[in-house]
Amino acid sequence: MSVPLYQAKAELFRTLGHPVRIRVLELLQDGPKPVRDLLAAIDVEASNLSQQLAVLRRAGMVTTWRDGPLVMYALSTPDVADLLAAGRRILGAVLTDRDGLLDELRATGGDR
Repeated sequence: MSVPLYQAKAELFRTLGHPVRIRVLELLQDGPKPVRDLLAAIDVEASNLSQQLAVLRRAGMVTTWRDGPLVMYALSTPDVADLLAAGRRILGAVLTDRDGLLDELRATGGDR
């Protein structure tokens, strides 16, 4: 029996629900990177990064291959970068709306 689409989408968003995973995906938007470069750019222990990379691999959001002694990671599809860009746009709109509300509260003394 297959999983309902809404459940699969929820699992996708749960996969994105960790700051290290988001940072890895952001870094990979510029192209494939070896694990050592990801580790240098993210302030986490190697074991933690390894766990988060495994989650992203299992979810199909990244692909891996060996390049000599290096393990390389890349986004599995450009759509992952599009999803991150959409997240930034949504976050920007939400924060803008909140700033507008805060400005309105300050301007009216908060009595509306």
